[in-house]
Amino acid sequence: MRTYVSLEGMGALVAGDHDNPADLLGPHEVEQDGRKALAVRAFLPDAKQAWVVDPAHNTQRPMRRLHPAGIYEAICPLPHPAAPRYQLRVSESNGDTMMHDPYAFPHLLGDVDLHLLGEGVHMESYKKLGAQLRTVDGVQGVNFAVWAPNAQSVSVVGDFNHWDARRSPMMRRGTSGFWELFAPGLGAGEIYKFRIKSRDGEVLDKADPFGFSAELPPRTGSVVADLNLHKWQDAEWMADREEGSFLERPMSVYEVHLGSWRRDPERLHGWKDYRTLAHELVAYCKEMGFTHVELMPVSEHPFTGSWGYQTVGYFAATSRYGSPEDLMYFVDHCHQNGIGVILDWVPAHFPRDAHGLRRFDGSALYEHADPRQGEHPDWGTMIFNYGRNEVRNFLVANALFWLDKYHIDGLRVDAVASMLYLDYSREEGQWVPNQHGGRENLEAIHFIRQFNEQSHERFPGVLTIAEESTSWGGVSHPTYSGGLGFSLKWNMGWMNDTLRYMARDAIYRRHHHDELTFSLIYAFTENFTLPLSHDEVVHGKGSLLDQMPGDLWQKFANLRLLYSYMWTHPGKKLLFMGSEFGQWNEWSYEHGLQWDLLQWESHQGIQRLVGDLNRLYRNEPSLHEFDFESDGFEWIDCMNREDSVLSYLRKDKQGRQLLVCCNFTPVVRRDYRVGLPTADYYHTVFNSDSHFYGGSNVGDDGVQSEAIPHHGRPHSAMVTLPPLGVVILRPQTA
Repeated sequence: MRTYVSLEGMGALVAGDHDNPADLLGPHEVEQDGRKALAVRAFLPDAKQAWVVDPAHNTQRPMRRLHPAGIYEAICPLPHPAAPRYQLRVSESNGDTMMHDPYAFPHLLGDVDLHLLGEGVHMESYKKLGAQLRTVDGVQGVNFAVWAPNAQSVSVVGDFNHWDARRSPMMRRGTSGFWELFAPGLGAGEIYKFRIKSRDGEVLDKADPFGFSAELPPRTGSVVADLNLHKWQDAEWMADREEGSFLERPMSVYEVHLGSWRRDPERLHGWKDYRTLAHELVAYCKEMGFTHVELMPVSEHPFTGSWGYQTVGYFAATSRYGSPEDLMYFVDHCHQNGIGVILDWVPAHFPRDAHGLRRFDGSALYEHADPRQGEHPDWGTMIFNYGRNEVRNFLVANALFWLDKYHIDGLRVDAVASMLYLDYSREEGQWVPNQHGGRENLEAIHFIRQFNEQSHERFPGVLTIAEESTSWGGVSHPTYSGGLGFSLKWNMGWMNDTLRYMARDAIYRRHHHDELTFSLIYAFTENFTLPLSHDEVVHGKGSLLDQMPGDLWQKFANLRLLYSYMWTHPGKKLLFMGSEFGQWNEWSYEHGLQWDLLQWESHQGIQRLVGDLNRLYRNEPSLHEFDFESDGFEWIDCMNREDSVLSYLRKDKQGRQLLVCCNFTPVVRRDYRVGLPTADYYHTVFNSDSHFYGGSNVGDDGVQSEAIPHHGRPHSAMVTLPPLGVVILRPQTA
């Protein structure tokens, strides 16, 4: 009997144009002499001869060549359903090899998966797409799946098949746009890419959008990874996170760029690995009293100078510092020591690198085709098309992936404003209005809300944090009330106003007093974090210490004043690495922090001050329980612009209070009368001008109230305000 195979089909297969090679290859039931039989076909371009091996009967059946390019076929009896899978024995110039037939295995993606992916609601797509380690009937291998709806054909290429696209063509799954192939015999560590032939005949080698690991840049291959190797030990932390309320807890975040926090000259590029950093960074955060670390993006990025904000491998932990398992160890060690981990996440844009998402299948797939919608004018990057279900699904699933597989406690979303506004950084005529003629990006808003809803629903207790620089309303309000659904919003207004004020010479500050007081007009409209981030110490701005005015003593005093004011102002806290000890140099990703400065008392003083502020903030409920409610704050006096003095109360749920007095001039103000709510003796619990912090040690140990009305209150006291200093006093009966 002869079987007939389409010459057209074989030609397409040989040319690499066939979109479903399983139509020809693998096992096919046929009829031979009136009985059902099995036609086994394989495309083996370099084979001299091939056999179908039946392990059940220990027999080999020779295959005949159907096409000179290397398409083989053998007609075999139908196997028993319980019989082991057949194998192929292939004779090539370098010897014989045994292999399983990739086209003899069932798909991993089922009809429900494909439906959910098409609808954009497959929230665990990271368990099906990319390179999934899989065992089928005892056969171990890797299941590859990728979205490329406009491709003519897709193949998996790598070291395992000599980067020959003819050897591993993938199968198109109906009209879904997804392609799939099970590659038996492969395992973790394999380097691979997807070779895509576009409808125009262009051949593209692309990294896996769902790849869990990648080669060390400048290499660009994806790497098969096993994400189930690490045995987590953080159950206690995870249970507490789910039950706790972040709104009422202290949250002081240490923002870190892993490659430049501390460097090791003995290692490649000076980078320390995740495991070493885990122990050193956790010990430092505990010593300094920080509650969380926030890592600048650790998703894989080709250009180190982008600091991670131009991501290609959204699901891949950068190999600069180790393996995925190493990063899991880092997070686990943080949790076991009471430190939360926040990741910077960048769903706003992606770079143009040829191996990345741009024109992934030869068409504008992840991005908009119209440059007015799809290209970012400031950063030279591409903007995601949030209107496509599959793109939205890709991004939401990516966020959930980090929360799930890496136990991440929060995602800080970068550049939210650029997502919300269609005219962001564009002139008239350079942007496309929404369907109502407005400038709001309705599709991006839908995505942001979906991301927040899914994150909070699936992982109670996690934080989602918006870096949003405009006055958009309800950023941290629930989606059911019309908000965007974030847990927190960076208070960029406070940061800009405060740094602008602090950069002024003290003699001029009285003319700009409103820059300090304005933040309390809107402080409780959102759940705010006060950020002094990496953005404030780059691009020629200088370090925070360098931005402070005055002589050397005043610079350090102003920095102590800035931090003390920040830690007593309502809102969670974030400080970029190096700022906690007064680094002089502007931050550079290529160099480590100036740790050698800690040989000087002045820098030690800044470091001690930040540590003590963190401990005071954590131990005093008045400073953190009501960060987002006006019940926790009360002005004593916000009108004294002539003296550049602020005084206010911070309160907790039990009615306990702390009095905060800030002097923004280098003038010592003795016998400064401050109105008080109660008759009491007020102990000084903190003084930023202490010798311990490098100050002049001006101030009182405490003050006794007097029955003298002042500032609209029945009692008052004469307080000594240190120069460029902050004092915090607690009532004795509190």
